[in-house]
Amino acid sequence: MPTPIHGFFEPFALDFLQRALLGGALVAILCGVVGTWVVIRGMAFLGEALAHGMLPGVALATVLGVPVLVGGALSAVTMSLGIAVLQRRGRLSYDTSIGMLFVSMLALGVIIISHSGSFATDATSILFGDILAIAPIDITLLAIAAAAGLAVAAAFHRPLVALALDPRIAAVLGLGPRSAQAALVGLVTLAVVASYQAVGSLLVVGLLLAPAVAAGHWTNRIPTRMLLAAVLGVLSVFVGLLISWHAATAAGASVAATAIAVSGLSFMTRAAFTALRPRRFLSAIPA
Repeated sequence: MPTPIHGFFEPFALDFLQRALLGGALVAILCGVVGTWVVIRGMAFLGEALAHGMLPGVALATVLGVPVLVGGALSAVTMSLGIAVLQRRGRLSYDTSIGMLFVSMLALGVIIISHSGSFATDATSILFGDILAIAPIDITLLAIAAAAGLAVAAAFHRPLVALALDPRIAAVLGLGPRSAQAALVGLVTLAVVASYQAVGSLLVVGLLLAPAVAAGHWTNRIPTRMLLAAVLGVLSVFVGLLISWHAATAAGASVAATAIAVSGLSFMTRAAFTALRPRRFLSAIPA
């Protein structure tokens, strides 16, 4: 006779939930590595903008019946290049360039979707993803994306560390701060596009940021923080899928909400641990 615990985890005997877990885990690993740099560099707005910046490409691909990841990738890359052009040629600040393109791309995406015959379904899928619909080919693409992201992060680790400390130091040491910045924007773009299928454009930033923020409460070492963020991200996917199954809630939203909850729990646990930890040295106050 199956135990209650066994029955609680029984949904993962289903093939589509196994694919959802594996695909979500690959996304979590990629987002854990990239999200660590996003948090350290304070680039959350870029991640949010790219998540919505891929909307026109995804919407157009949906209308034309071509793979949405291709459309989303092209749209996100276009936005990344547009930010660079506005910043250099238009002499606008980084956040202003992002803000202008963010609104433009979002508006364009909504306009394209509004001409679709299945507006409500398309909008829901684009905004919140469909992790339960991950197919074997999607697993392969996510594995390639995760491997590529990890390889780029490893190759540019030293330049990214120097860039985080001081771009001038990176330039003096010959570590190519511009190349490092371009690599980081590319990593964020890759993570956002890869995460689209799992949690959609509206919730992707939660999976990108929350595990990295949670890991930052426990370590300052970048490699350790990446590893812990990836582990917490995978845990969020696992728990989120279970919650979605048993509570009959949207899977992508449940995963993203779980990641945020893990971040909050990490903060409270760390604060409690710090408050209860005995002091090593007690200073005696003379009478």
